[in-house]
Amino acid sequence: MKRLGPVLLFITIVVLMIYKLQIPLSQQVNSSNSNTNHLIVAHRGASGYAPEHTIASYELGEKVNGSYIEIDLQMTKDGHLVAMHDETVDRTTNGTGFVKDITLDEIKKLDAGSWFNDMYPEYANEAFKELEVPTLEEIFQTFGNDANYYIETKSPIKYRNMEEKLLELLDIYQLTSHNDDTNHVIIQSFSSESLEKIHELNPNIPLVQLLAYTGKASISDKQLAAIKKYAIGIAPNFPSINQAYVEKARKSGLDIHPYTINDKEEMENALLWGVTGVFTNDPELFQNVLNTYNRMENVAGKE
Repeated sequence: MKRLGPVLLFITIVVLMIYKLQIPLSQQVNSSNSNTNHLIVAHRGASGYAPEHTIASYELGEKVNGSYIEIDLQMTKDGHLVAMHDETVDRTTNGTGFVKDITLDEIKKLDAGSWFNDMYPEYANEAFKELEVPTLEEIFQTFGNDANYYIETKSPIKYRNMEEKLLELLDIYQLTSHNDDTNHVIIQSFSSESLEKIHELNPNIPLVQLLAYTGKASISDKQLAAIKKYAIGIAPNFPSINQAYVEKARKSGLDIHPYTINDKEEMENALLWGVTGVFTNDPELFQNVLNTYNRMENVAGKE
């Protein structure tokens, strides 16, 4: 094999060293990306190419290498868990009002897809018109208990017994007991109280603490230790973190899945820093970047 130049060789060796420090949860995951050690979370489905949090978006996310379907949960007036990022239906449907004030029947009458065609005409599709807001149960029925789900409890303080309803559905669809060798479900939240409640109710479900920073991110050993009591990882907003932050989290024994990375250069940086997964609107792009990363690692290992 032709010898690499000294600069490229140095880079690949550094990449390999960083990689060997990782012991990610995703090694336990049964997914189509089993040749990698990184979670690829299809952010709100493949939301860069289809209306977020619709069955169409989730299906596309699976097709373009998303190893996990990300589902944000809100709860209707009559107690049904539905997939929606916002507390209101205003942005992603043709309706208005808070989810908590609307019944499931009323939400099912809304158009959850046409807005995407108007906002992103380059990806418009007639099939997106009149898409429904799916319930969590419908998502489980569609994708089954061999799919991988990354579920967020949104605004849980506003929804009584959200956690209990979520765990009940996971049990019904055998997502907490099916196939003990894999983790088909990860639950995330910005609410530590919600995660601690879930951990108390079922300590076997992997949990991830979402974190949001307005400036440069900083996290103390005390904070990391507190999170480790109930969670297996953290998920900070990527623009606020750096390599030192990632390395500190990894040294504490936590996984780190930053959000939301859609730029190729940022994906490359995230991998070099040692993240164990990413949230992205473009799973296919990340898979391509990851493939290049893995090839570099293989070359470094042969030198």
